[in-house]
Amino acid sequence: MTQNGTLYIVSAPSGAGKTSLVKALVGQDPEILVSVSHTTRRSRPGEEDGVHYHFVDVAAFEAMLARGAFLEHAQVFGNYYGTSREWVEARLAEGRDVLLEIDWQGARQVREALPAAVSVFILPPSRAALEERLRGRGQDDDGVIARRMEESVSELSHYGEYDYLVVNDAFQAALEDLHAIFRARRLRRERQVGALADQLAELLA
Repeated sequence: MTQNGTLYIVSAPSGAGKTSLVKALVGQDPEILVSVSHTTRRSRPGEEDGVHYHFVDVAAFEAMLARGAFLEHAQVFGNYYGTSREWVEARLAEGRDVLLEIDWQGARQVREALPAAVSVFILPPSRAALEERLRGRGQDDDGVIARRMEESVSELSHYGEYDYLVVNDAFQAALEDLHAIFRARRLRRERQVGALADQLAELLA
């Protein structure tokens, strides 16, 4: 008997290290699948269709949107982004755990559609550390850094909407904390009953 998998939402302000944590988590836990979003933006050098994004034109995206194909969607800098409802629900039905890397607005949409989703917010250890990480990229001037900090603080203000908070101070410790959430959820009775059916029957015989 296949038990449904769990849908996880992971959000964080820019510079908190979410992408690195998710990449490391998926690398050590093959049971976790990361949803690949649809987007109307053009692919960048090195990006593969179906791996980094599903690249579609505006007409195709809007047609999908009209038929309710997305769990969540947003328009960012003139481009659409969306998470396929059909793909996510099919993987969950197979008993797989699915992870969405989305912002708080997308998280709200997903929770409305699938209230059982488990949400995790990644926090930086301090405001100073967050700014240091943003500066460490070496790509932006002071004005851009200031604007990114404002955006990050705005994103941080939504931490109270999430089930779990993980502080990314020491990377390995944060990774272990994040993985612990996934491991613990798999040990819940409703998930274990199907997996341990034969063992439970033998124990109770």
